[in-house]
Amino acid sequence: MNAVGARHGRVWTTSNVAFPRLQAEAILLLLSERGVYASAGAACSSGSLEPSPVLRAMGMAPEQAHGSVRFSFSHETELDAIDRAVEVVGDVIARLKSTLPI
Repeated sequence: MNAVGARHGRVWTTSNVAFPRLQAEAILLLLSERGVYASAGAACSSGSLEPSPVLRAMGMAPEQAHGSVRFSFSHETELDAIDRAVEVVGDVIARLKSTLPI
């Protein structure tokens, strides 16, 4: 696994998770149906189907960047909400992976 950001300092308010072979748009749609909200990149690139230029500049491969989802947190984010989001993300990713060709 290539943890691009693991080698560098980072802010605690944002986590980007890559799901290779999946598309961020599909992930985000299923997450929002279950009440978990995330994004595929910065607001300034909203609507673009291109992978995040920031992730690409960090050295992330296009196939990872296309399946990357960004989660944001604040000091008001409750642990229960994070636990629920982790469960929902796991379910969504399993569902999408089950549709991939072998």
